[in-house]
Formats: sequence, structure tokens, C-alpha cells
Amino acid sequence: MYKKILKKMSEALGYKLVNKDLIKNQRSLDTHNLINTQLILKLIFNNNNIKSLIQIGANDGKRFDEISKFIKNNNELKAVLVEPVKKYFEQLKENYKDHKNIEFENSAISKDNEINFLYCVKDKFLENYQEHIKGINSNKIQHLLNHNVKKSHIEKIKVETLTFANLIIKYNLSEIDLLYIDVEGYDDKIILDFLDNSKLRPILIFEYIHIKNISLNILIKKLLNENYKILRVDENVICYNKNFKII
Repeated sequence: MYKKILKKMSEALGYKLVNKDLIKNQRSLDTHNLINTQLILKLIFNNNNIKSLIQIGANDGKRFDEISKFIKNNNELKAVLVEPVKKYFEQLKENYKDHKNIEFENSAISKDNEINFLYCVKDKFLENYQEHIKGINSNKIQHLLNHNVKKSHIEKIKVETLTFANLIIKYNLSEIDLLYIDVEGYDDKIILDFLDNSKLRPILIFEYIHIKNISLNILIKKLLNENYKILRVDENVICYNKNFKII
């Protein structure tokens, strides 16, 4: 009864509640879609001479990590993997311990160093949730609450912070062929900061589902102005220009 009233009130005010079946159907189709992120990554690495990449939001390098096998299969690739949460950063290094071509950065990448803390699920409560919960750490507590995490299960942790410009300087990156980002809704700010403060124009892959629509439209306009072509695959957006071949 109350749900029906809420729905009518929302629609009267010009809002339309999201159809849950729509989201579930999209995810079901994405799971079985012939064109998926793994296929696109395979095409990227097969069709381009990828010599260097940055992954921001690498977590532990295993769970739900689409790009890890491509990094591990290319010993000549220079990779910088960024993860701000210390416990996952240590797991990340352990999972890549046999690969000498990789550097690790234990910081949050943010515009003007604005992120110096994150909200995470406390270790003792992780077993109460599905595996993906370990990867939803965010500078906004609401992001965790939206994933049905109980407020009492959340802790606020201090993290180191670094601008993208300083990341490039720190690792002496004169070129980047691929920039892969998954940071739970902060992706657009990182990319805009990168495009505004760097002349490098790599292939860009980022998760779009947690970005506010108005922010995504600003980012799309910027990408088009930078002559990027845009391809949506699964929960990711792949952006590339004339210097790269995808399909």
C-alpha cells in the first residue's frame, strides 16, 4: 500500500521509480552477451601495442578483476596498479608477486587531493555479505548503504591521497596506452582531471553505473571534444581515439 502511494507521489512530482526487473534483465543479458568487457580487452591487447597502463581501484587483483590476466600475460608491459585500502593493497602485491614489471601505489587518486578517507565494511562483518562488497569502498557512506550494508558494519579509514598529475610524475610515465578505472562513482572526476591536466590520450575504460547522470553527460561532452569514440559494454564505457584500434 505504502509503496503504491510513494510511486504515485513520485510520478506526480516528475520522478519515475526505476524498474527493478529492467536492471536485473540488463545484468542477465550482460552476463551472456557475446560482446563483453573480456572480449573488448582481448581485442585491445591483440590489435594494439599496449606497453603501459594504469589501473585505478585495483582492489586485491583477483575478485571481479577483468584486466588482471592481460597484465600477467604481458611481461613487457609497464603497469601501475593503484589501491588505497591497505589490506587490499597488501593482497594485491601478493597476487602479483611473481611479476616484476608492475609497480604499486597505495593511495586514493583524487582531484586536488580531496579524498583522504574511505568508508569500508569492517572485517568482522564481511562474511555477512556477498564477495563484491569488498570492492565497494567509497568516500561516500551512502554508496555502501545503497548496497544494503548496515551502518553499524561500516568503518571510516584514513588513506593516502595523490593527484593524477603527481601519479604520472612519481612513476615517470611519459606515455600511457590504457587507463582502467573502477572507483565506485568517482570515475568521472578522475578522468576529467586527467584530461584537463595531461596531454596523454590513452584508451579509457571506466565503470559508469554509479556516476550521476548530469556528471556523466559533462564527461561525455569532454570525451567527444577530445575526439574519443565511445562504446558501452557491460557496466563499463570504453573510449578510444584514432591512435588505437578496437574492432
